[in-house]
Amino acid sequence: MAALPDLAAIVRGGLCAGCGLCESLAGVEHVEMRIASSGHIRPAIKGPIEPAIMERIHAVCPGITLRGPDAAQAGPNGTMHEVFGPIRALHRGWATDAATRYRSAAGGGMTALGVYLLESGKVDAIVHVRASEEQPLLTDAVVSRTAAEVRAGSQSRYGPAAPLRHVMGLLDQGLRFAVLAKPCDVGAIRSLGRIDPRVAYQIPYLITLFCGGAPTVFTAEKVVRYHGIDVDEVGVFRWRGNGWPGPTHVETKDGRVYDLTYDYVWYTPGVPWTYDIQFRCKICPDAIGELSDIACPDGWIMENGKPIHREAPGQNVFIVRTETGERLLAEAVAAGAIELAPFTVPELEAMHGDHAPRKMEWPARARALAAEGELAPSYENFRAEAIVRRNGPEADHAAEEGARRRIRKGKHKEPLS
Repeated sequence: MAALPDLAAIVRGGLCAGCGLCESLAGVEHVEMRIASSGHIRPAIKGPIEPAIMERIHAVCPGITLRGPDAAQAGPNGTMHEVFGPIRALHRGWATDAATRYRSAAGGGMTALGVYLLESGKVDAIVHVRASEEQPLLTDAVVSRTAAEVRAGSQSRYGPAAPLRHVMGLLDQGLRFAVLAKPCDVGAIRSLGRIDPRVAYQIPYLITLFCGGAPTVFTAEKVVRYHGIDVDEVGVFRWRGNGWPGPTHVETKDGRVYDLTYDYVWYTPGVPWTYDIQFRCKICPDAIGELSDIACPDGWIMENGKPIHREAPGQNVFIVRTETGERLLAEAVAAGAIELAPFTVPELEAMHGDHAPRKMEWPARARALAAEGELAPSYENFRAEAIVRRNGPEADHAAEEGARRRIRKGKHKEPLS
């Protein structure tokens, strides 16, 4: 049997997603998540990792191991969509609390569900992320036990974060908690559940968003410097929120304020930043939260068949993935935490069609790694054959050849620190 790749090999090979679960499994005395020279958050290896622990890390690391949902997950009345995965139910919706809806990045859907789970006593804590109080451009992994703490983390964080670094400690404490995090983080928890029986009871709810990929911290730094500000002058940095989509907001410690619109930040040519996502995101089989109980992307307003980003009261789409998610959403609506409106699969396809190209190309990109003799992930049950057929042989071949060219140039490689 071939030796398992160690953490250094996973990072060097560009497969680390930065979730933090390896730190949680190995202990911070052996592995600590830090911002690396690449600008991503990565495991710093501080001491030897026992082979048994490394085997567990290998079994759950979403960079190298991920298993998709079973077809039955969509339920008898649902849909297993080739691109968007299991859909048991589909709604547009928003938090009924006006302050939560305004503050949040979209309609406050994830925040409202987290608050409801705490206030109803269904969980003891919520695992999520929020802006660092000490370094506002960075993002901290937090464990919230009150509604106010959950609401404090309600706004988007486009950048490195390791939300799962506290998971094993919470399991050891016997706490029951929900995870509100990126799709790859949710996938890691599903994998953990296959080797740790405590997960089934203690982590009963997994809620996520649609992910465009995790950029480096350098992106935020470039936005700040664009305004002529030094990083150490920043008191508040907010990617989105306080409106929908809300401005990218920079506030200095002495009270100067600078705002850029969502379209200006992400769609204006010539700005000095790019959405410099990590390589692992470019081969992701699940940026849409197929393994969650509920996925809560933006419910963009559509004009002429395309999403627009004009300021408006925030809205989410609620994609119910599991029976657990179905019950949770119904209970949250009955409790008055969330309001729903009709929504359809064709609307989802038009609104979030930008996710289709990456979904179409992940099988080719993953194959390219193996073909070039590089460390390659094992992604199972994500309908690879159907996706390749949908993409077509010419497009699939072109995607693989393009990925192989980039891999030969070492574009996927990362430094260790």
